[in-house]
Amino acid sequence: MSERKEPLALSSPESSGQVPAIPERITVQPPTYTYMGQDAEESTLPLSHYLWILKMRRWEILAFVLTSVIATVVVSSRLTPIYESTATIDIDREIPANIVGQNSEMQTDNYDADQFLATQIKLIQSDSVLRPVVQSLKLGEPAKADGARDSQLPTTRAQDAPIHLSNLKVTRPANTYLLLISYRSPNPQLAAEAANQIARSYKQHSYDIRLAATQDESTYMEKQLDALKAKMERSSLALAQFEKDLKVIDPDQKTSILTARLVQLNTELTNAQEDRIHKEAAFNAVKDGSLEAAQASSQGEPLRKLTDSLGEAQQKFESVKLQYGAAHPEYQKAAAAVAELVRQRDDLKDDIVQRVDVEYQQAIEREAELSKAVETSKDESDKLNASSFEYKAVKQEADSDKAIYDELWRKIQEAEINSSFQNSSIRLADSARPALKPTFPDIPLNAALALLISSLLAVGAAVLADVLDNTIRDPEQIQRGMRTDVLGSLPVVKAWRGRLMGPARRKDEKLRTGGQSSSFDEAIRTLRDSILLSDPNRRPHSLLVTSAVPREGKTTVSTRLATAHSLQMRKTLLIDADLRRPGIHGRFGLKNEMGLSTVVQAKIDWRQAVQQMEDYPDLDVLPAGPASRRAADRVGAVLEKILEEAKQGYDLVIVDSPPLLGFAEPLQMAAIVDGVVVITLAGQTSRTALASVLSNLKRLKANVIGVSLNEVREDMSDRYYYYGYYGKYYSKYYKPTKES
Repeated sequence: MSERKEPLALSSPESSGQVPAIPERITVQPPTYTYMGQDAEESTLPLSHYLWILKMRRWEILAFVLTSVIATVVVSSRLTPIYESTATIDIDREIPANIVGQNSEMQTDNYDADQFLATQIKLIQSDSVLRPVVQSLKLGEPAKADGARDSQLPTTRAQDAPIHLSNLKVTRPANTYLLLISYRSPNPQLAAEAANQIARSYKQHSYDIRLAATQDESTYMEKQLDALKAKMERSSLALAQFEKDLKVIDPDQKTSILTARLVQLNTELTNAQEDRIHKEAAFNAVKDGSLEAAQASSQGEPLRKLTDSLGEAQQKFESVKLQYGAAHPEYQKAAAAVAELVRQRDDLKDDIVQRVDVEYQQAIEREAELSKAVETSKDESDKLNASSFEYKAVKQEADSDKAIYDELWRKIQEAEINSSFQNSSIRLADSARPALKPTFPDIPLNAALALLISSLLAVGAAVLADVLDNTIRDPEQIQRGMRTDVLGSLPVVKAWRGRLMGPARRKDEKLRTGGQSSSFDEAIRTLRDSILLSDPNRRPHSLLVTSAVPREGKTTVSTRLATAHSLQMRKTLLIDADLRRPGIHGRFGLKNEMGLSTVVQAKIDWRQAVQQMEDYPDLDVLPAGPASRRAADRVGAVLEKILEEAKQGYDLVIVDSPPLLGFAEPLQMAAIVDGVVVITLAGQTSRTALASVLSNLKRLKANVIGVSLNEVREDMSDRYYYYGYYGKYYSKYYKPTKES
């Protein structure tokens, strides 16, 4: 352990020797402050914090949940029981709708099942289906004493108003062709009877719709039958007269030979045209005398062979030309051979052009002759076919009229037969029966839902209240959101108020408060060491204790901090610089007739206003003196001089200043002291106020040592769990003695 620092003596007439030198004030680079913005949002709270919230609010949450569940059970038990009965309708898609005709065959894929069943559900809920049931069971009448009838419809409703039963429910089980018609009523017999009658009314209504449609169709077809009969007779007479005038029964047989001949001539003409086009292209290619075109023609094979021979002769001539002169026989022989081959090539090329021309002219003549033959045959065929086309048109009209008349007559007969056929694809598969137990209210389900919903609401409200709380409660809020050190947290002590007691009375206070004051003293000592021991070689000599707004405990912390420092046998000067609302003299029971305000007004020296404490020999107090606004305006310059002179006689000078927000003099004091400690009231000081204070101090380049939370309770954060053990520890292990 390091040696305890010896206290320094005051410079007075009784003191002897030289006062030890105290280092000059150390200016520490102030930290940066950032209000809880982007950085605060980036960091998320751990799960343990939310668990702590639930733990601290467990009794409120439990009370709300129990109240909600009990209220739900009580209300549910007092509700009128409702019974539900269900009738099952089977939609059989394989049953034919008619006994004869096209619809008499089984059809399974003629319609979309989902759309069809959705249509039937709407049809069940329609007025045409419900009105007979409502009138039969008198569901629109007021309920009787025994609950024999439901009051579903107001008695004042007009008779022709559409009917809607709120207790009716029509559903379709998934992947089935079943429709469930459910009806609810306080009377189980009525519920079953209503469900069955609605099912039967729906089935009868479906049959009535089909019957009405069939009758309408039959009536319309009977009106059209007479007109079709007259038209059929006229077309038949026209066909008989045409056959008589043409003197044939089927003129198509006469035109078959001409048609075959015309088809053959058209084929030959098409081939002749293709041949003429090919020969015309060959002639156009060779008529300019090009050697390459002549070689590419159909007659060009001999020319290609002759051209190859000419090439060989020219190669041989070139070889002889290099060896012999023009007068040599070999040279002349080779030259003559080349000339002969050139002549033969030119003659053959001319001959090819003439032959291609002759073939082209022959193709033109053949195409012209075939074209004349086709035109002649076509004229003959058209003359013969004119009568055939007219005959076909008359015959087709007569056949069509007869077919339509026969089809319409058949449909009329089918409609008359099917109109009396009552078979339907809609069947009552299971009749509704009176229920044994009520469907509503379901007390266990309601209680479970109330438990779930109330639990979610209670937990959400607890978390939301914590999120919306804008006050400073947690040291991590300051460290994370404002980038400022938290020097310590001071627990709340409700058992003592008023004047500060001396060492002789502290042991009785420990027993009376159960250790609360002792836990506060421990926190004060921790705060003291956090300020002074963070850097032992650069301790501050002057310290400003301030707050953002009034009533945050800065005066209490100043006095406690000063006494804690003096108990280390270090000379301490406590200055009450709050000239507007002084409070230090009241804590120590001192007179306030003269003090700092008197010094500021240049009436006395500051040493004359200093008062010594009997209970704390190493602690001196400079009260604020009489309140003076002029003194408050001039306190900055005077305080700076006092701090410079106090360095020679005191280890630490603690200045208690007014709140920073709204007053000017704390800013002057913060600029001249070695360090500033900001006191905040846990659970009451807003983050905005603290951020504004730190921003102002940063702008002045003041050395903010840190922030201290005052009146911290165990329920403010999950980091204050240890405060609950201080009182138990002191009450269990502290045994006062005469020396303590």
